[in-house]
Amino acid sequence: MRSCLKLAGVAVLALMVAACDEQKEAQQSDASAQQQPQATPVGTLTLEAQTIGLIEEMPGRTVAFRKAAVRPQVDGIIKERNFTEGAFVEAGQQLYMIDQAVYMAELDAAQAELAKQRATLDQTTKTRKRYESLVKTQAVSEQTFDDAISAEAQAKAAVAAARAQVDQARINVEYTTVTAPISGQISSSDVTEGALVTANQTEALTTITQLDPIYVDVTQAGGRLMKIKQAIQNGRIQGVENGKIEVALIIDATGVEYPHTGTLQFSDVSVNETTGTIRLRAVFPNPDGVLLPGMFVRGQVRQGKLDGAFLVPQKAVMRRPDGTAYVYTIGDGKVVSKDVQIEQSQGENWVVTDGVSDGEQLIVDGIQRIAPGAPVTAQPVENANAGQGAAQGSAQ
Repeated sequence: MRSCLKLAGVAVLALMVAACDEQKEAQQSDASAQQQPQATPVGTLTLEAQTIGLIEEMPGRTVAFRKAAVRPQVDGIIKERNFTEGAFVEAGQQLYMIDQAVYMAELDAAQAELAKQRATLDQTTKTRKRYESLVKTQAVSEQTFDDAISAEAQAKAAVAAARAQVDQARINVEYTTVTAPISGQISSSDVTEGALVTANQTEALTTITQLDPIYVDVTQAGGRLMKIKQAIQNGRIQGVENGKIEVALIIDATGVEYPHTGTLQFSDVSVNETTGTIRLRAVFPNPDGVLLPGMFVRGQVRQGKLDGAFLVPQKAVMRRPDGTAYVYTIGDGKVVSKDVQIEQSQGENWVVTDGVSDGEQLIVDGIQRIAPGAPVTAQPVENANAGQGAAQGSAQ
């Protein structure tokens, strides 16, 4: 009986020890579970390599395609003004009429002088021909014949000089009609009928500006332009045919994109020593006269296409004190830091050319709560936004 009681006590003791061991193991497992960090949910975006058109936005101003100041080329009194201020005029259209009386008289005098010299030439020519036959029979001396030849040559020179005077007088008469040198929009007239004007005066009578097409001058950093040219030459940037680069335009005053695209025409051969920038000139069609000289604009220069690049949201890119850029991606459920190479900005994105690969999960939300090596749970941005919207809807 005593032995049976002893065995029962041993069994109860064994059960109590086993229960204690199980409780201890459970507590240890709970403690280890508490010490292990939990995965942080983060918003992610799947990177996709694509062909991206490079667009560089640059400040600029519009410049008239042509601008001509109209000045008189002869002296005289303005008799007529034959245009409407602010209207469009064609090249060759009459603008002013200067009094022609003096110049018509000079033309008549020059024509009379020309007729006189022609008569003299006719007489000397006849004399030279007569002496030419007489000198053979020694009826006149050779000296006399030589004098006749000389007189004829002088008469020819006099005729040429008189003809030049006629041409000059005729030109002066033509200059009394002041015409438009180019087609374009004409400004106000600075003189009226009855005003005295002089040849080649410094004050312009009026100004004509050609607005269609129109130039747009933009500025770009000189070093940036050099990199773009090198990338085009080595084939990294493609899509630029025969150096033809298209330019879009945004008008600063309204923020609206101009409906017509232009073409980059040339770049300056020197860099501004003060600003370190270089001027680029584009030409735009301006059929409706929307663009006026002196307007502030932003030119979007399309500098070819880049293959295998990524559009990365700017909020996902961080920078170190030395300026190097990096992003967070997910690898094996943990945060991975990767250095990236940025080509340029486009809207709210950076164009990234190196550092990430196709199909990677880029962390775009929750960056402040994580660090490299931390466990995370990926939540695609679209799903995360939909979930937040649903949660807000149910809360309301």
